[in-house]
Amino acid sequence: MKLSRRAALASSAAASVAALVQRLEAADTASGMKGHINHSVCKWCYPKVELEALAQWGQANGLKSIELLEVKEIPTVQKYGLTCAMVSGIPGGITQGLNRVENHDQIVEWVAATAPEVAKLGCQNIICFSGNRKGQDNEEGIKNCAIGLKRLMPIAEKHNVTLVMELLNSKVDHADYQCDHTAWGVALCQAVGSDRFKLLYDIYHMQIMEGDVIATLKKSAPYIAHYHTGGVPGRNEIDETQELFYPAIMKAIVGTGFKGFVAQEFIPKRDPLTSLKQGVTVCDV
Repeated sequence: MKLSRRAALASSAAASVAALVQRLEAADTASGMKGHINHSVCKWCYPKVELEALAQWGQANGLKSIELLEVKEIPTVQKYGLTCAMVSGIPGGITQGLNRVENHDQIVEWVAATAPEVAKLGCQNIICFSGNRKGQDNEEGIKNCAIGLKRLMPIAEKHNVTLVMELLNSKVDHADYQCDHTAWGVALCQAVGSDRFKLLYDIYHMQIMEGDVIATLKKSAPYIAHYHTGGVPGRNEIDETQELFYPAIMKAIVGTGFKGFVAQEFIPKRDPLTSLKQGVTVCDV
């Protein structure tokens, strides 16, 4: 029986996902990780460590991903059996995002060109941003973002990739950023109405903006595709020097049935790879 093009694509995507799951399970066994958390790290936090060196270290120390990479960088980490759990490079960055209709054409053009490459590499998530308010009210921001995202959903659905909007704090690090509360992000997900658009719940940022981390992530779990860590205050090591207790947070994440990735995104004050190893160990519940 001849498969339709749609059925063939679906079959290929399923095979890619199955292969990724097998690689991740093998990585857990080899590294001694418990296997409940898929560990990732954001490369930008380690500017003095070459990507290939970080990938080699990650392979030996329980990482499954190095993220916030552009497409051209992903083959480097794949040589070491890792993936890129969150692909970067969208036009406009954090400040010029989807909440302005005039930004949509450029973003749609980029996603249309990039999503097939992301899918071909076996990756699933592309990061996106709301942009800054610049006087815009929250309802208009949701409306404009939804307009742009609804243009993007057919592309994402065709290639089995997910657009993931990061929740950031507007109090300390990203003044005027609009997607700065979980409720706003969830309302946007509901307005878009596709599983190919979800949220990146950054624990550091949301502790600063709203606290109540465990209750919030449990309530919002259906809309969360990815997590980032970071110590509060200061965005440094996630240890006894800061106010969040990450083992409890990780157990709550596992308890929601989450199967995605948790990425270390703190700026180390001590030896960077020693601190990274500590962070991964703390989160391996």
